[in-house]
Amino acid sequence: MVFDGRAYSVLIVSSSEKITSSLTSLLGETGHDPIVRVGSTAAAKREMIDRSYDMIIVNSPVGDDAAIRFSIDCADNKSSVVLMLVKAENEEEIEEKTAPFGVLTLAKPTSSQMLATAFRWMASVRERLRSFETRALSLEDKMSQIRAVNRAKLLLIENLGMTEDQAHHYLERHAMDMCISKLECAQEIIKKYS
Repeated sequence: MVFDGRAYSVLIVSSSEKITSSLTSLLGETGHDPIVRVGSTAAAKREMIDRSYDMIIVNSPVGDDAAIRFSIDCADNKSSVVLMLVKAENEEEIEEKTAPFGVLTLAKPTSSQMLATAFRWMASVRERLRSFETRALSLEDKMSQIRAVNRAKLLLIENLGMTEDQAHHYLERHAMDMCISKLECAQEIIKKYS
């Protein structure tokens, strides 16, 4: 597997037991875990209330328009990679509808080799999404720190009559003297003056 040591959670939505078994077998060989199987989009929606999945495979038709809408909604949650298995004669039409939303399509019947390739593509896309998630969290942390520091500066200005520059230097100096981060210093000031 491309990303050794990484197990991806998979939700298979298929009303065909034969295809579900084949997919489960192939996914099990490549180390995906857990692999949850459901027979309809309604059951899949219920399953997704309690948990999110790295990969979602929708074997169409599962009530065709419902499968398309479901796939688009799942791809829109930004953390799942969605693959739709569709009849060859419908692939182009369905791909036109779903590709702008990030849903991958694969014509069936297909080979085990092509499915294995699709799983590697899905793993690659999932890792890309994971890096975006990490960056977003990092950005949120930085924004939270900036808000706390600005709040602490405002409290110093209001309560001690400092200028913004004095408050800024006070925060930096106090953090350095106490061997704590600027965020911890800001939180102490907020606690003291709030």
